[in-house]
Amino acid sequence: AAMRSRAEVDATLRTAKLNSAELLPAVHCLSFGPQAGGGECCLLQLEPGLCAELEAGRSLVIRGEKDEQAVLCSKDKTYDMKIADTSNMLLFIPGCKTPEELNSDPASCNIFHSQIAGFSNNYWELRRCRPKLKKLRKLLMEDPYEGPGSQKDQTLTFSKYTTEDLLSLIQASEEEILHQLQVIDACKIEGYWRILEFDYEMKLLNHVTQLIDSESWPLSKVPLRACLEELGSLEPREMIEHILLSYGRKYIDDAGEVYFEMREDKICRATAQMLLQNAVKFNLSEFEEVWQQSVPEGMKTRLDQLKGLALVDKSSRPETIFLLKVEDLPEDNQERFNSLFGIREKWTEVDITPYIQDLCAEKQTVGALLTKYARSSMLNGVKVYNSRRPIS
Repeated sequence: AAMRSRAEVDATLRTAKLNSAELLPAVHCLSFGPQAGGGECCLLQLEPGLCAELEAGRSLVIRGEKDEQAVLCSKDKTYDMKIADTSNMLLFIPGCKTPEELNSDPASCNIFHSQIAGFSNNYWELRRCRPKLKKLRKLLMEDPYEGPGSQKDQTLTFSKYTTEDLLSLIQASEEEILHQLQVIDACKIEGYWRILEFDYEMKLLNHVTQLIDSESWPLSKVPLRACLEELGSLEPREMIEHILLSYGRKYIDDAGEVYFEMREDKICRATAQMLLQNAVKFNLSEFEEVWQQSVPEGMKTRLDQLKGLALVDKSSRPETIFLLKVEDLPEDNQERFNSLFGIREKWTEVDITPYIQDLCAEKQTVGALLTKYARSSMLNGVKVYNSRRPIS
């Protein structure tokens, strides 16, 4: 392409009836370079926080297996990726000067000849989303850890996952994955992340609570060293410590000794799960009695400890309670509601909240979710919610 002169540029401006006094003096003359093909480049629109991540030398990672919708992860956040089409063609011009850069240079009355290196009609748009963590528990539950003597663990066939494996399989940022591993009480055994098989976990917890009872320790001050010495012959010491970390809060006293304050709500909840998991439904008043007798002395059971674990059926006579774990429900919003309305036709907000709370996006309320996915009505003076669509 022939280089344009200033006179040609001014003539073009006159033809276009543009007043050069209203324009910046610098002129960009664009031409397509030899390699200016579309499709080689992808554009990604980033919010300032993510830009700062890249500028600081950190990386962003795209995660997802072939059958999954791609997500982009920073160190601690997850974003959905969607293609946004533009009506204007976007041109890539290396070394292109922006109006701000030109303005600061009073001598920029010259002509810039720039070559277009590529173009695009769309770009990737990011939307902050909930990390897709359900799969994490599912993978680890393929082979729950049943203890050091278990036959299954002697074989080499069980599914093993390191932190690296989980980072490549789970659509969530590293910090979100590590936090979730803590939430589900996973532990690292020989470098692999494992979840304890529930009966084995209860066996370990039982050892600890029986020891607390026999030693008459206060539940708020359980000594780590004594637990390891007393129980180390029964189970691996790291398992004893893991169960204390899962069911207690660790602290160090003035003398540097490590103690645990046992978490009443979590121990009561696990005990309830143990009682409920073998029954389809349980008479509520009988359950409450057995439950209170089954927890360590000094602990008080309350139904609100069972949010997202068990549901009371007030419509049956007598009232019953049954196991319904939020982690067993679908991760997708619509599927979650379909599943809940399949279990029970009408829900009060109090009952349904523990089963949809985890679906709330940033700054979203349970009320907003209910408005979108459910229809409200009054039943005997109480507001209840049912499905917006017929449940098959």
